[in-house]
Amino acid sequence: MNLLLTGGTGLVGRNVIKSLPDADITVLTRDKESAAKVLPDRVKLVSALSEIPDFSVFDGVINLAGEPIADKRWTPLQKQRICQSRWDITAQLVSRINACDAPPSVFLSGSAIGYYGRQGDKIVTEASHQVHDEFTHQVCAKWENLAGGVTKEETRVCLLRTGVVLTEEGGALPKMALPFKFGVGGKISDGEQYLSWIHIDDMVQAILFLLNDPNASGAYNLTAPEPQTNAAFSSTLAHTLHRPNLFFVPAFVMKLVLGEAADMILTGQRVLPDKLTKAGFRFTYPTLDVALKEIYDN
Repeated sequence: MNLLLTGGTGLVGRNVIKSLPDADITVLTRDKESAAKVLPDRVKLVSALSEIPDFSVFDGVINLAGEPIADKRWTPLQKQRICQSRWDITAQLVSRINACDAPPSVFLSGSAIGYYGRQGDKIVTEASHQVHDEFTHQVCAKWENLAGGVTKEETRVCLLRTGVVLTEEGGALPKMALPFKFGVGGKISDGEQYLSWIHIDDMVQAILFLLNDPNASGAYNLTAPEPQTNAAFSSTLAHTLHRPNLFFVPAFVMKLVLGEAADMILTGQRVLPDKLTKAGFRFTYPTLDVALKEIYDN
C-alpha cells in the first residue's frame, strides 16, 4: 500500500507508521530534519504538497495534521492556529484528490468528539445531531465539511472523531497522571463530567480498520465503548498507580489556568463508538482498568 500521511510526527501518526512496516509512506512535514529523527528511514519526507506531482500514486491519504487543542490558552491567535492548521491542509488535500484522474481509494481525515460540543451525561453516537455550538464544534464542523468536499466517486471519506488518546508517550495522560504520582491527585470539579477515551493501540487499529474496510465511510467515533466520569477515571488511575485519590481541583482553578479551554475538561461528553462496533471492530482495551494496566505495567 502506498500512503500519504499528514501529522506523521504526531503521537498517533508515529504509531500508525510503526504499525505499517510494509507500506510505502510519504509524510508531509514542515521540518524534514526533525521528522527524520523520529520517523523510520523508509519514510519519504516532503515539505509541501507541490513536491508530489500526482496523487494517483497513492492508495490512500491519512490526514492527522493539527495544532494541539488543549496545550495552550485559547487566545485569538491560538484559536486561529488551531483552525488553520486543520482547515488549510484539509482543503489542499481535497483539491489534489479532486484533480486526480485515478484518485486514492480512501481519504481518512481527522476530527474530534469536540464536534458534539458539551453534552453532559447524555449518550452520544454518530447519529446524534443535537450539537452544542461552541469553539470545538466550530473547528470540527468546518474541518469535516472541508474533508467532505471530495467529489471523486472512487474515493471514500472517513472522518475520525477522536476522543482522548491514552498512552504514556504523550498527550493528556502523562499530565493527568503527574499529580497522582506525587500523591496529590484527585477529581476535577464535581467529577461528574464524562471523559471519552481510547487506548493508543485501539486508536491505531481503528484507523487501519477503516483504511482497509471498503464499506466504511462517513463519521466514526474513535472512543472506547465505556467512557468514564472524571471521578471514576481518577479513581481507576490512582488504583493503577497505587497512589491516593484524596484531592480535587476546583473548577475556578481550571478556568484560571486554561481560560476558555477549561470548558472541555469541566463539561465532558459520553461518546460511544456505535458505527465502529457495528462494522465489526473489536477493541483490545474496551475498559479503562485494562487500558491503564497495560500502559503502566509495561
